[in-house]
Amino acid sequence: MRLYDTALRRIEPLELRRPGELALYVCGPTVYAEPHVGHGRFSLAWDVLRRYARWSGLAVRYVSNVTDIDDKIIARANEEGGDAAEVAARWEAVWWRTMDRLGVERPDETPHATAYVERMVDLIAGLIAGGHAYVGGDGVYFAATSVPDYGLLAPGPLDQLQVGARVEVGEEAGKRSPLDFALWKLAKPGEPTWESPWGPGRPGWHTECVVMSLDLLGEGFDLHGGGIDLAFPHHENERAQAEAAGRAFARRWVHSGHVVAEGGEKMSKSLGNTLSLPALLDAHDPRAYRLLALQSHYRRSMTVSPATLEAAGRAVDGLDGFGREFAAARDAEPDAGVRARFAERMDDDLDTPGAVAVLFEAMKQARAGGDGAVAAAVIDAWEKGLGLPLAREAQVPAAAAAKAAERDAARASKDWARADALRAELVADGYVVEDTPEGTRLRPAR
Repeated sequence: MRLYDTALRRIEPLELRRPGELALYVCGPTVYAEPHVGHGRFSLAWDVLRRYARWSGLAVRYVSNVTDIDDKIIARANEEGGDAAEVAARWEAVWWRTMDRLGVERPDETPHATAYVERMVDLIAGLIAGGHAYVGGDGVYFAATSVPDYGLLAPGPLDQLQVGARVEVGEEAGKRSPLDFALWKLAKPGEPTWESPWGPGRPGWHTECVVMSLDLLGEGFDLHGGGIDLAFPHHENERAQAEAAGRAFARRWVHSGHVVAEGGEKMSKSLGNTLSLPALLDAHDPRAYRLLALQSHYRRSMTVSPATLEAAGRAVDGLDGFGREFAAARDAEPDAGVRARFAERMDDDLDTPGAVAVLFEAMKQARAGGDGAVAAAVIDAWEKGLGLPLAREAQVPAAAAAKAAERDAARASKDWARADALRAELVADGYVVEDTPEGTRLRPAR
């Protein structure tokens, strides 16, 4: 597999630390609000990479963190007159419920920032001792220029870039340089705090992932991923801390692209043009959003609009027709040629548009010749390689249909606990549970 490395600015082979094993770290959510469609696209990109790596025969360990202490969480708690921990827990539950609906597999590990504060304090102390960090007026800061190659992940010359949105320049009076960033923020009234040698406070955002990724994946792990908006300064600041601490960090840096609205405008909360991911999943088959993501290369902008979603939905209906037509072919030996052509496209920087084109062409081939081996390869690639399940010929038993109807009633009355419990029962009974505008849809799991 070859992927575009943001640090090297070219496509390079994925050279694994241990043969046959992929150690993957992806920056996860900051849980203070519901996820939007950009979060969905980002999550699908890594879900597809993970599934394809596994389809290719690799063992994958996928770690993605949860930021459960942050300025935005605290601001939300203050607005509501509540507790930051409660806000984080509530919105984290919404995040996972939405990812389940989207068909995104949960990470193998989901470390939470608040569980690693003591180890972050140890890292910061070591950086100060090594001359890479200093105590300022309102916290501890990393001296960016103390790392000779600082800016490796930046999109251009440092003197032409603005410091990232999460660096509150106006509040950080103790900084020596605009590029320096907070490692430890001294306590303010009403904020959650932890003890440290520099006074009560909390860690800066850029320190969290350094500690968690190294703890769970070890030094020199294979790949660090995230949205392209995180490459600089967030991922660069992670990398700089690890280098300053003398720790081998990620071997490859890979980033996914933005979601844009019709007309090409980037979607972002700051512009006020984001779309709710739960609302999108209420209105469309979750597989349609996955297919839309697959038809866009992961590094490029993806347009989300009613027209693109409707087109993807129609294509999914066609895939379901193929799945029913060739249901009996699922147990056949998959055609090696189709598998090879699919893998060739996916291995080339995760070229999902090219891989999807291979599968659609193979579907025509299967239908033209009634070829079960070709159909088996197509279905296997869609379902296991890309995570897009196809319909089967199967009647849903009355008991399962009754549970689905009860779940719809629970959702209508906003009894989310009961709806989630019924979903869990149906999954345990062997069904894939999908939320559609018409209600709960059940398909037998593979």
